[in-house]
Amino acid sequence: MTRRSPLSHLVVRPCSDHRRREALLHLAAVHNSTQQADLQHALTTARSADWRGLWVAMAGEHILAAAWVQPLSSQTAQLWLPRHVDAALPLLNALREWIRREPIALCHVVLPAPWDAWERTLVHGGMRAMATLEHRVWTCQTPVAPQPSLGLRPFTMFPLAEQHALLARVGEASLDCPALRDALPVTTLLAGFQAQAGSSQPSHWFGLTYQQREVGVLLLGTSSSHWSLQLMGLVPEWRGQGLGRAIIGHAQTLAAEAGAQSLSLTVDAQNTPARRVYDHTGFELRGRERLLGWY
Repeated sequence: MTRRSPLSHLVVRPCSDHRRREALLHLAAVHNSTQQADLQHALTTARSADWRGLWVAMAGEHILAAAWVQPLSSQTAQLWLPRHVDAALPLLNALREWIRREPIALCHVVLPAPWDAWERTLVHGGMRAMATLEHRVWTCQTPVAPQPSLGLRPFTMFPLAEQHALLARVGEASLDCPALRDALPVTTLLAGFQAQAGSSQPSHWFGLTYQQREVGVLLLGTSSSHWSLQLMGLVPEWRGQGLGRAIIGHAQTLAAEAGAQSLSLTVDAQNTPARRVYDHTGFELRGRERLLGWY
């Protein structure tokens, strides 16, 4: 399929296999040292069918720009942007139409700062701003024992229906990326967390109990010495009672006792209560990004 862009000299079309390597050099991430490792992982794990989402903007036989919709798990995908914003809109328009015909519920992109120019172009191409994300890191040390103490029950001991129900309750009226939760069902969110953890039964995923009640979840990614806090949250009736800091204390204790070097997390910049907890528990701000998506 070939689409002539509003820029009369450009033709936008799927990239042919024999020009794939050339097209990939036109992706922005190739030229951004902070994104190269993630792109390299995406390239090495891509299947042959995944290249259907690699599209190019051409003038005659010359590739001027390229963008790639990389399929992820559970009907989600990631957009890898072209190197330059100038030729992006024709590619975005073509890919948006293509995605509508594909089994993709959400295609997202994460923009590093400064993101204003790219955000304007992406919104013009039909994307919606979803959140500003803060990335925070705690360097492991001996933490203070969390108070109050929470019960930690392995999440995999819950029947699947109960896992979904608990995650749904934790997501109710949550201030952490509500647009993402609105765009994706709980089943897809859970599958995404499992893909990040590299396991369908992660060893450090817990349901939390307090006073013999189920109050929340703590999902930790432990695939390297740099742990990640994939999700922590409380059901609505137990919020605002100081349990958030206790959850973080448990996460820090688990990471430190296991010999991890650090514990990282991502939080919606609009989630003021959570940010306050992270400030008080020693998580340092390392950067901000902007999340947008087609959904």
